[in-house]
Amino acid sequence: MKKIILLTILSVLTLSLTAQEKKKDKNAKVTFEVDGICGMCKKRIETAALKTNGVKFALWNVKTHQLNLIMDERKTDVLTVQKNINKVGHDIILEHGKKMESTLDAYNSVHPCCKYRDGKIILNHEGELKKVKKTKN
Repeated sequence: MKKIILLTILSVLTLSLTAQEKKKDKNAKVTFEVDGICGMCKKRIETAALKTNGVKFALWNVKTHQLNLIMDERKTDVLTVQKNINKVGHDIILEHGKKMESTLDAYNSVHPCCKYRDGKIILNHEGELKKVKKTKN
């Protein structure tokens, strides 16, 4: 009788542990922040994400720096996507202000207008964004 009770308890524990494992989603929606500054950065970031096996959709917002992804968690994970973005020269902004920085060689490979770590270039881009187009009357 003790063996039956013991086996029953072990079966229940095994089932509960199995049920707690997170099922990998084939259309997981993921968002994280990527440092960049312009349209060329947007193209580079999105392309690096999309070249990662399992990423189905990538959209980076120039103003908010948010990268929205739809990915198959059975084929890839967030860290792999982030590493691929680092390889093309862009830093990942993690929680609490920490960064997953790209190497200096990768950062130096981006176009001169894309040097998002340079304060002067950031100010130049902000000035461009504030310009108002003149309309013909």
